[in-house]
Amino acid sequence: MAMEKTSNKQVNLFFCLECEEVARKVAAQSDHITLQSIKWRSFADGFPNIYIQNAEELRGQHVAFLASFSSPALVFEQLSVIYALPRLFVASFTLVLPFFPTGSFERMEEEGDVATAFTLARMLSNIPVSRGGPTSLVIYDIHALQERFYFGDEVLPLFETGIPLLKQRLHQLPDADNIVIAFPDDGAWKRFHKLFDNFPVLVCTKVREGDKRIVRLKEGNPAGHHVVIVDDLVQSGGTLIECQKVLAANGAAKVSAYVTHGVFPKQSYERFTHKDEGTNAFTYFWITDSCPLTVKAISNKAPFEVLSLAGSIANALQI
Repeated sequence: MAMEKTSNKQVNLFFCLECEEVARKVAAQSDHITLQSIKWRSFADGFPNIYIQNAEELRGQHVAFLASFSSPALVFEQLSVIYALPRLFVASFTLVLPFFPTGSFERMEEEGDVATAFTLARMLSNIPVSRGGPTSLVIYDIHALQERFYFGDEVLPLFETGIPLLKQRLHQLPDADNIVIAFPDDGAWKRFHKLFDNFPVLVCTKVREGDKRIVRLKEGNPAGHHVVIVDDLVQSGGTLIECQKVLAANGAAKVSAYVTHGVFPKQSYERFTHKDEGTNAFTYFWITDSCPLTVKAISNKAPFEVLSLAGSIANALQI
């Protein structure tokens, strides 16, 4: 016998300042999401002075918080709110942290290395339990799937992906039937290849030559195709640029890229923006709005296109 789906729950969505635009898009997806506000202020010494509006009215309500840990300085003020909301006698609490920023620092290579992915997971595992039970923690395309085991039993991590947004966009392209998916290394292949069952795939690899790490084509043939490189995140973009050169040298007709998280420290996105003169290496560069500061920075700059997570987040809030 099929289980009956319960009716949609009414969710009160709080958000950090950086995420306001994404929060508004999420709320626009559903009549069951109401935006709530927080007064973010600071004392003279720089430490936060925060006030949650309508706190008493949240009793018995479903509550969510949309966070962005884009810099260590912002983590403390948001954690203060994240720890406070479940204690307001709410029916349930969901934390949406689209980008888990320390995800790529998940292992020790020698004694003395600090795996900060584990540190952040421990901090989030200490969110107080609400009346409805453990916090649901929604994260998109975490760097390594084994990081789910870094979280304690007091939170329920829900790992979502931005890949369906990319696939939807690829189907809209005029050359949709000529797309090949490329992975810049074996890690990206392991992470994502099962999500691209209906696409031809090729894999690049990094090999050491002396002191340098060179990108090579490991398997597959890009000749004549529109090749889309897929990875979870981009920082400086060096690997993507080297990958593009290898694919073009092997006959790719066009090269584009998709990453869920466009981190781009120190404005490294400028390496990819289309310049007026000459040919441009990347036809499209798709990112999601998981890193709101990047979205503002690359607005209306080719080849960048933003695929919004808003619809996916709205769905996740109903789980």
